[in-house]
Amino acid sequence: MVIGYMKAAPTSYVMQFEGGKVVREGAGLSFFYWKPSATLVSVPLSSVDVPFVFNEITRDFQAVTLQGQLTYRVADARKLASLLDYSLASSGRHRSEDPEKLQERLVQVAQVRARTVVQGMVLREVLVSAQTIEAQVLASLSAAEPIRALGVEVMAFSLLSAKPTPEMARALEAEAREGLQRQADEAIYARRNAAVEQERRIKESELATELAVQERQRQLREAKMAGDIAVEEQRSALMERWAQNEKQAADARAYALEKTLAPVRGVDWKTLMATSSNGGDPALNIALAFREMAENAHRIGELNVSPDLLTSLMSGAGAKPPRENPRNVQHGPPRER
Repeated sequence: MVIGYMKAAPTSYVMQFEGGKVVREGAGLSFFYWKPSATLVSVPLSSVDVPFVFNEITRDFQAVTLQGQLTYRVADARKLASLLDYSLASSGRHRSEDPEKLQERLVQVAQVRARTVVQGMVLREVLVSAQTIEAQVLASLSAAEPIRALGVEVMAFSLLSAKPTPEMARALEAEAREGLQRQADEAIYARRNAAVEQERRIKESELATELAVQERQRQLREAKMAGDIAVEEQRSALMERWAQNEKQAADARAYALEKTLAPVRGVDWKTLMATSSNGGDPALNIALAFREMAENAHRIGELNVSPDLLTSLMSGAGAKPPRENPRNVQHGPPRER
């Protein structure tokens, strides 16, 4: 048959060329056409997701693998059709491989933009800054002239993963594991320090309480000592007052005694003894007589004391008379001295 029928989907932009000119174009068209002279072009308008895997080098010279997908759609079908071959064969498929090449071009442009971003970051930043990389690459793709020239609009640049080499991944895991272990140790040390600090506070409180008790006891001792000192001071004042009183009493007795003895101060003691109330005592008189004889012994030539006289003297003195012994009386002249 030389007459064909074309029915396009709403997401396909169809153009019919006759003699090198566009005679019909639009999205979702349905029409009959003359096969020998017509050329049909179909450009998909729906969004397309293109997966990618990039192997790049970071600023610190570490290899990293970026995996994700690029989402785009055709914004100007006529511009894209003028640059790439989207014509249809009689079977309804595209005649060339240009539609597949479009995805390769977009991925290449995206890889160049992603390399620029990754090379400005170190490995650690790349692994934890997926959103930053996505935003910078998407902004760069939106302003890229090669993409605008194709009439394509990049809708999204999604980074699903960023992986280092296995050796570096193990090293980072070990470092992170050590860091977590160190944080755990620090938490344990902090808990122990908190316990020690709490114990120190308790001990300080106990010491402060003990010091307060000792201070109170010291105050009580000082108060008691002050009371004792006050009592001793009062006792000292009392003793001083008592001594003064005793001195005054002694002075008074001495004055009275002095006045009493003043009349007899020049009288002989013998006379005083004779005139005293005991002057009539025979024993006293005999004792005085013997004292006089003892004082004048050098004048006495011979003294005879009979037993009867000695007995009477002893009886008069109130003593028991001794047994008579003629040997107690010496006879003869006294010994020379």
